[in-house]
Amino acid sequence: MSGAPPTPAVDTPLRRRVTVRGVVQGVGFRPFVHALATGLGLCGHVTNTPQGVVVEVEGVPGAVARFCDRLAVDAPPLARVDAVHHQDLPAAGDSGFTILTSRAGGAGGTLIPPDTATCDACLRELADPADRRHRHPFVNCTHCGPRFTIVTGLPYDRASTTMADFPMCPDCAREYGDPADRRFHAQPVACPRCGPRLRLMVRPADGTAPRPAPGADPLAAARALLADGAVLAVKSLGGYHLACDATDTGAVTRLRRRKARASKPFALMARSLADVEHLVTIGPEERDLLAGTTRPVVLLRRRTDGACPAGAPRPADAVAPGSPDLGVMLPYTPVHQLLFGLPGDPESPRLLVMTSGNVSGEPIVTDDRQALERLAHLADAWLLHDRTVHVPCDDSVVRVCDGQPLIVRRARGYAPLPLTLPAPVRPALAVGGDLKNVFCLGEGDRAWLSAHIGDMDDLATQQAFERAVAHLESVTPVRPALLAADLHPDYRSARWAVRNARGRTVVRVQHHHAHTAAAMAEHGLDGSRPVLGVAFDGTGYGADGAVWGGEFLLADYAGFTRFGHLAYAPLPGGDAAVRRPYRSALARLWAAGIGWADDLPPVTACPPDELRVLAVQLERGFQCVPTSSMGRLFDAVSSLAGVCHRAGHEAQAAVELEAAALRAPADDATAYAFALEEPRAAGGAVRAEPAPVLAAAVRDVRAGVAPELIAARFHRAVTGLVHRICVRARERTGADTVALTGGVFLNALLSRACAEALRADGFTVLRHRLVPPGDGGLALGQLMVAARAAEPPG
Repeated sequence: MSGAPPTPAVDTPLRRRVTVRGVVQGVGFRPFVHALATGLGLCGHVTNTPQGVVVEVEGVPGAVARFCDRLAVDAPPLARVDAVHHQDLPAAGDSGFTILTSRAGGAGGTLIPPDTATCDACLRELADPADRRHRHPFVNCTHCGPRFTIVTGLPYDRASTTMADFPMCPDCAREYGDPADRRFHAQPVACPRCGPRLRLMVRPADGTAPRPAPGADPLAAARALLADGAVLAVKSLGGYHLACDATDTGAVTRLRRRKARASKPFALMARSLADVEHLVTIGPEERDLLAGTTRPVVLLRRRTDGACPAGAPRPADAVAPGSPDLGVMLPYTPVHQLLFGLPGDPESPRLLVMTSGNVSGEPIVTDDRQALERLAHLADAWLLHDRTVHVPCDDSVVRVCDGQPLIVRRARGYAPLPLTLPAPVRPALAVGGDLKNVFCLGEGDRAWLSAHIGDMDDLATQQAFERAVAHLESVTPVRPALLAADLHPDYRSARWAVRNARGRTVVRVQHHHAHTAAAMAEHGLDGSRPVLGVAFDGTGYGADGAVWGGEFLLADYAGFTRFGHLAYAPLPGGDAAVRRPYRSALARLWAAGIGWADDLPPVTACPPDELRVLAVQLERGFQCVPTSSMGRLFDAVSSLAGVCHRAGHEAQAAVELEAAALRAPADDATAYAFALEEPRAAGGAVRAEPAPVLAAAVRDVRAGVAPELIAARFHRAVTGLVHRICVRARERTGADTVALTGGVFLNALLSRACAEALRADGFTVLRHRLVPPGDGGLALGQLMVAARAAEPPG
C-alpha cells in the first residue's frame, strides 16, 4: 500500500482522495467509511467505481491521518484491502459526509466478494417471532448473503445485481439509507414485503406437469415431503440441489437410481455439528471450516468405534458406500435453516443429502424453467424462488490434511477471489483441462479462477464455460491478449481456445508441467530456481504422445526436464480401463510378465470372452496407448487386492484402496518396493518399474493376506518411490524443493506419508492449499507457464 503524504500544518484544512482496491464492494465498506469519517469529524464523500472504492475526505490534518491509518486496519470482516492509494487535493469546503451514486466505466480494479453464509445476527432475526423478518427465507445484511452469484456487472450496486427486480419497500429503503443500520447500503436487502418469495411445485402422481402445492407455507410442506421420503429440488445460492432425508434408505436409493449414480458419495447437510459428531472425527480446523463464513463441504474421516448415542441420526449406508469419509456441510442460507425447522416446528430430518441439482455429467441447473424440465425425472417436488441465479456456483469441497485445508473443489465461498501471483503476467486466459474444468484470468500480480465448471464432454457444460468466461471478464480488468491451453490435441477446452484466439497467441502447456507450476505459484515461487514436481494423476498428454501420470519433473515456469517416471504399460481400450480397473490390473500383470492365473481377483472379475479379447489386444498392441499413470496403477492394485473391480465414478478404485489401507493393523510395517532403472541414453529419465510391487502383491494374495495389508504395503511402496527418486534428483541436480501435485495427492494418507518422509530428509515440500491438486488447479499453472513462454526474448 502506498504511504500517506506528509501531513500539513495543524491549522490548514486538508483534503485527500483515497482509492481502495480489493474486496471492498458488497461487504459494507462504504457504510464503514461513512461511520469512520463522520466519527472523526470529516467531510467529503465515498463512492463505488470499477476501480474500487474512492473516498474524498476533508478536515483537520490529524483526523485525516487517523482516517487513513484505520481504513485498512478496521475494515469490515468480509472486506479484503489489497491496496490504498492517496492523493492530496485542494480543499473544497464540503459540509457533511455523503455516499454518492456509484460510477460506471473504466477498467475494473475492484473485487467481487464470494457468497457468504448467513450471519448470527440474521439467524436471530429469522427465529424471532417479534422481528419483521421472522421466517423470511432471504434475510441477509451487509455481512452475509448472496454476492458473486447475483452480480451482473460493476460497480456493485443493487441495479447491477439480480435484486434489481425487487424494489425496496419503505422499511427496507429506510434501513438501506440509515448509516447506523446493519443493512446500510446492503445491496441484497430484502423482507417479506418486497421479496423474493418462495413457492413449492409438486409432481402429480399421474405424471402431468408440476403444479403449485396447496397451502400457504411452502417450507412447511417441503419439510413434510422430506420426512415422507420425497426427493426435493431446492434452489440455493448458486443453483439447485437435490435433497432427501439422508437417514431414509429408500429415499437415498431412489435418488441414486434416478440420477444413475451407483456409488459416488453424496454430500450431507447437517442441522448442526451435534448431529454428526458421533459419525466423524472433527478437529478444530474442520470445525472452523464447517461453522465459518465459507461453509464448504468438508470431507471428514468416519469414526471407527461404531458408537451412536440413542436418538442420534445415522445416514443410510447408501449415502457414501466404500468411502472412508463423509462429506458434511452446515446450513448456509436461511432456506436451509428453515428446511430443518425452527423451535416449535414439527420434527424434521436432521441429516439431508444435498447434492448438485443436475443430470449426471451436466452443469448445475440454475434456471427455474429448466429445473422443472431437466429435473422432472429426478425430483418429486421443487422449492423455487423468484431471485435469478446469474452465476452458477457449486458447493466447494475441502478436506484438512496435516492441519491445513486441502481444496478438492474451489467454488462457492472462494470464487471469484483472486490469488496473488509471484511474478507479473500479461493479460491472459488459461482455459484449464477437460475434466473438472476451471479456467483462469490473469493480469499483473493477480489471477482470478472461475468456479468449478465441470467435465467438458457435455455440450451444456461447454456452453456454461463460455458464459462463465464472458461473465468473469466483465467483472475483472482482464482483457486477454494471450491464451493458454493443454497440450492434448483433442481436449475440447484447447480446441475452444484455438477457435476463439482471434489473432491472439495460444500457448500449449504440458499437463504435468502445469500442475507443478500451479503448486509453485500458490507458494509464491518466482521460478528462479527449479523444483522437482512429483505429478501423479490419472491421465495427461505427454510430450511423447503417451499418457503420462507418474511423473518426476525438474521444472520452472520456462520449461521442464523429465527426470523420472513410472514405467510404461499398455492401457487397453482407454476409458474402458478407467471404468473397469481389472483391465488396468491385467495390463500391468501382462507388462510385468506375470501370468493370468485363475486365482487372481482381476482374472476372475473379467468375463471370459473379454479376457480372451484383451489377451489378443495386448499381444497385438491394438488400441493400447502406453501410460505411465500412477492413478491407473492405484486402480490396478485395487483390483489385484480384490478391493474394487468396477468403478462407477472417477477414482473410486483408488479411494477404496486408501480406505482399505486405513483399516490395516498398525503393527504391520511391511512395504513393497519398486525397481529403479537408470536412463538408457544421455538425457533420459529414471524409470520406476512396478513389476516387483505387483509380484509381491500377487504372493500376498495367494498367501491369503488381507486386502487391507496389501493396500497399506502398496501405499508404503509409493511413498518409498517418491523419497528415493527425490533423493537421486537432489544428488544429481541440487534440487531440494519438491511439489506434490496431481489428483493422486488428494489421497491424504499418501500425501501425509510422502511429505513426512521428504521433510525428515531435509526437503522443502510444497502441497496445495489454495487451489486443488487435481485438474481444478491446472489453469493457474497454465497461466504462469504461458506468461513465461510469451515473454519477448532478451
